Amino acid sequence: MSTSKKRVRDKWRSKDWYTILAPPYFGGTDLGSVPSDGADRLVGRVVDATLYDLTNDFAHQYLKMFFQVSEIEGKTARTIFKGHEYSRDYLRSLVRRRTTRIDVILTVTTKDDHKVRIAVCAFTLTRIRTTQEHAVRALMKRIVDEKAKTLTFDQFIQEVVLGKIASDVYNEAKKVAPLRHVGIRKSKLIALPGQLAQPTIAA
Repeated sequence: MSTSKKRVRDKWRSKDWYTILAPPYFGGTDLGSVPSDGADRLVGRVVDATLYDLTNDFAHQYLKMFFQVSEIEGKTARTIFKGHEYSRDYLRSLVRRRTTRIDVILTVTTKDDHKVRIAVCAFTLTRIRTTQEHAVRALMKRIVDEKAKTLTFDQFIQEVVLGKIASDVYNEAKKVAPLRHVGIRKSKLIALPGQLAQPTIAA
């Protein structure tokens, strides 16, 4: 056997395997195991999963989740939520001719001082007037901001990912314009309480 193959094998043998767990507000689900040279090298690493991995609902495969390792207990790595996004294929499937897409990106602060960047999108059934578009955009901003102010980070993120906030926006905005879909297509944790900034995850 060649020397290079022996080196590769020895390198993997020297690593420890750690079980990655989702945060408690996502059920502490087992996200799989990863190798690492040590616990200190694993803290801060970002791992991804789909919402389907957490709910076992096939309809949730389109939503990609990001979690960052925050602490190690033995061979268990605990995480915090770092963000989510629609898959490109799913977002592309929502686009239709002769309709209007409305986007809003805003940064909000939750009740317990977590700063989160949110991207909300709405797709109409038909092309709408500019005044309607402005009205829907204003509703999006108001509802998301109000939710953030009254909910803790854990509660807010659950409502973001599981569609509760999008549903609230839809129920209000459909009075203004005919809507086909409203969703929060992307979120990103910007800062924890007492911190100015956190490392961002790739878009």
